[in-house]
Amino acid sequence: MNASEKRALPRSGLELTRLGLGCSQLGGLYRAMSATDAYALVDAAWSAGLRYFDTAPYYGYTLSERRVGQALAARQRNAFTLSTKVGRLMRPDVGVEPGDDGWAEPLPFRPVFDYSYEGIMRSYEDSQQRLGLAQIDILYVHDIGSLTHGDRHTHYWSQLTAGGGFRALEELRAGGEVRAVGLGVNEWEVAVDALNEAPLDVILLAGRYTLLEQGALVPLLDRCARVGTGVVVGGVFNSGVLAGNGKFNYSDAPAEVVGKVRRLSALCERFNVPLPAAALQFPFAHDAVVSCVIGARSVSQLQQNITWLEQPVPADFWGALGQEGLIVPDAPVPGSRQ
Repeated sequence: MNASEKRALPRSGLELTRLGLGCSQLGGLYRAMSATDAYALVDAAWSAGLRYFDTAPYYGYTLSERRVGQALAARQRNAFTLSTKVGRLMRPDVGVEPGDDGWAEPLPFRPVFDYSYEGIMRSYEDSQQRLGLAQIDILYVHDIGSLTHGDRHTHYWSQLTAGGGFRALEELRAGGEVRAVGLGVNEWEVAVDALNEAPLDVILLAGRYTLLEQGALVPLLDRCARVGTGVVVGGVFNSGVLAGNGKFNYSDAPAEVVGKVRRLSALCERFNVPLPAAALQFPFAHDAVVSCVIGARSVSQLQQNITWLEQPVPADFWGALGQEGLIVPDAPVPGSRQ
C-alpha cells in the first residue's frame, strides 16, 4: 500500500491521498510545537507525497489553522486537499491559559459551540480568513454527539437540524464554496443519525473502526459503502494504545483493553509484524475507507507511520486475526476484497 496513492470520494470525486496529515499537533496538543517544526512537518509530508491535510479551529484555539495556511501558502491550490471543521466559534478571551483543553500554547480565543445555520456560516468564513484560502475542500461538523455533549446533545442536534446547520453545509456545497461536507466525530452512532438527515459526502471517524474495535462496521461503514459516503479513518492507534503508549480514548487504558492489546501483540510477534503497521493497514480493507489521517509530533514520527503503512504484511497474519477471535467475524481484512 502506498501512502501517496489517491482515492476519490464517491459522491464528489474529490481525491485524497491514502495517508493524510492530521494537524492537531501543529496546534500543540499536550506538547508545544514550534512554528519551525510545524512547517518542517508539513514540508516532510509534502515531500513524501501526502496531499491531504486536516485541521480545525479548535486545534490550539486557531493556532493549527493559521500554521496550516502558512505552510501551504506557496503550494499550488489544486495540488492538495484540505479539510477543516465547524461547530465551534472561537471568541477572543484574554483568560485562556497554557494547558486549557490539552493545548500547550493556545491562542487567546475560547471555543463556543454553535451548530446553527449562522454559526456554520460564520465558522466557515473565519476559517477562510485564518487559512488564507477562498475555498476549503471539505467541511466537517466537529464533535457532535451524546458522549461529547451529554444532556446538551439534543440542543446542539436541534441546531444542526431544525436550526439549519445541515442546510448551511448543503448551501456551501451547492454554491461550490466547498466540494464535500460531512462529520468529524469520535462517535459512530451520531454519524448514523446524520446520514438520516443529510446526504453526506464523507465521515471522518476517529477511534471507532480500528484493529481494537469494529462496532461501527455494520451500522456505519457497511451503510456508507452502500450509499456512497466515503470514510476517512482517524485514531487508528486508539489514542496510542496500539502504538505502545498505554492510552485509550485519551486516558489510561482499562484492563480489558490492555488484555486485548497483549493478545494482538503476541500474534504480531508470531508473524514478525509491528502492531502499529497492522493497525494502520487494517481499516483500508473496507470498501468505504478512502483515507486515514495520522498525527505526528516530528518528521521522524511521520516517516515511521509511512513505513508502517507501506510494510508488507503476510496474508496468514490477517487470517489469523479472525481465527483467534481478535476481530469481529465479518470484518474485511487486506486482500479479502478486490
